[in-house]
Amino acid sequence: MSVADLLEGKRVAICAGSGGVGKTTTSAAIAMGLAAEGARVCVVTIDPARRLADALGIEQLGSEPRRVDDARFEGHGITIEGELWAMMLDPKHTFDELIEQLSPDERTRDEILANRIYRELSSAVAGSQEFTAVAKLYELDRSGLFDVIVLDTPPSRNALDFLDAPDRLTGFLEGRALRLFLAPSGIAARVVGRGTSVVFSVLRRVTGVDLMNDLSVFFGALSGVMDGFRERAAGVKALLADPATTFLIVTSPEREPVDEAIFFRGKLREAGMPFGGLVVNRVHPLAEGAESADVDEAALTAELGGDAALARKVVRTLGEFRVLAHRDAESVARLTRELDEPDPILVPHLDGDVHDVDGLVAVHRHLFASGRRRAELLAQAAF
Repeated sequence: MSVADLLEGKRVAICAGSGGVGKTTTSAAIAMGLAAEGARVCVVTIDPARRLADALGIEQLGSEPRRVDDARFEGHGITIEGELWAMMLDPKHTFDELIEQLSPDERTRDEILANRIYRELSSAVAGSQEFTAVAKLYELDRSGLFDVIVLDTPPSRNALDFLDAPDRLTGFLEGRALRLFLAPSGIAARVVGRGTSVVFSVLRRVTGVDLMNDLSVFFGALSGVMDGFRERAAGVKALLADPATTFLIVTSPEREPVDEAIFFRGKLREAGMPFGGLVVNRVHPLAEGAESADVDEAALTAELGGDAALARKVVRTLGEFRVLAHRDAESVARLTRELDEPDPILVPHLDGDVHDVDGLVAVHRHLFASGRRRAELLAQAAF
């Protein structure tokens, strides 16, 4: 099946996996392909390297969806029948927006946003990039502006951070330390002892910063949005488990990404979250019959105009490619078995890094091809 088949009837597609496996490229290619088929699609990423903007030919992406000019794909064999939108998530900006939405009144909103503690700690309070990514996903889905939203999950050493983000946020907000700060009376007396109070007093005299007051104001104002945070976290978790949402696991044949993909699939299964399919990028395919075929170095030398050194180099390179191809075949077989996914979508290792529309179209060609056509494309890329 193609990616289009996997995403039939889906409203949210989440590309998950470890870092460095081509999630951003895959997300952009999927969004472009769905838009080409007539859907109104938004692709969302957190990508400080700007690969998505570069691949789409856009100088800069902002923290709100921006429509991609259809003309960028003219001459590349892609006609956008629908609409393609893209945005690069700014975690701090997104969390500020969330505070604005959940604050019960303007005074609470302004107290939190202007508070020194909030400004310094808001990224940590947000549960890192993961919660802000899924919070924006929830907001875009609720807006009804798009037929499909494709989320490129944040770079992470552990893809499970994304699934755990709502619980980690509410766990922080409902933790014992915050409950002490949010107690209705005796905030300073309950939380800090005399020694700590002295430290805060000295700090205030030396720097002019009344840290205790800032803490009290911050946590007091935060109490006004806690119910909203709980509701939003619950809504986010419900969206992740919604039948209209699907997770596409993106990996590469290297050992660590494969291990991560298998582990992540198990956690999706345990959580009852929807698994849509598997994309394996940067595969080295081996041509049929090439495994045992010997290369006649003498004949190759003659064919190369008598350049024996070049012939030896070609033979050595071919041998190295075969080693990679065997490794990749074993990795794909393991993934197929462990993930119970008999028809993974394989994208061959492309020449050079994908950083422009041409590269995006090349990846799209494999993702959206039928099973037979995809096999033909792999064969063309094989040695």
